[in-house]
Amino acid sequence: MATTFGSLPADLPVPEDDGAADHLTGMSTPDIDLPATDGSTVNLARLPGRHVLYIYPMTGRPGRALPDGWNEIPGARGCTPQSCSFRDHYTELQALNTGVFGLSTQSTDYQQEARERLHLPFQLLSDEGLKLKSVLGLPTFEVDGAELYKRLTLVIDERKIVKVFYPVFPPDRSAEETVGWLHELVLRG
Repeated sequence: MATTFGSLPADLPVPEDDGAADHLTGMSTPDIDLPATDGSTVNLARLPGRHVLYIYPMTGRPGRALPDGWNEIPGARGCTPQSCSFRDHYTELQALNTGVFGLSTQSTDYQQEARERLHLPFQLLSDEGLKLKSVLGLPTFEVDGAELYKRLTLVIDERKIVKVFYPVFPPDRSAEETVGWLHELVLRG
């Protein structure tokens, strides 16, 4: 049976909030260079203004099987729909003066294929060495011998994490939820 990365099975298990991201709000972004899909490097500690950093386990690739049991791991499935949701809300985020980056532990080469295939108007960042886990204590899980990030979304304003969405479910509504929160932030002024 072929896997359709852009759709979500109706019976996906819902991830529970295990408290693994409770400490992140208020933290400063670390001075770490991360490779981007355009060949540049991005340092979260040097980004001016407001940005959304959505962190995901891994995108699937046509012709390659997902890890065994992927759909049964709470929060694992849905990286492509999450990326597409940020693509589809990108103009709204720009109107809210908010930049966007996606981040996973996948290599830049792997991410470049996903960015092109999904027509993402923003860069994906690679953290193959789990640097952000070491510095920020980001939550991870293991599958098929690989350590991957659990799905979460950070709103960063002037190099401080001001909002954490964790767990993120359903992943295809991640951008909509983030945009809603940003609209309220702007209204509170």
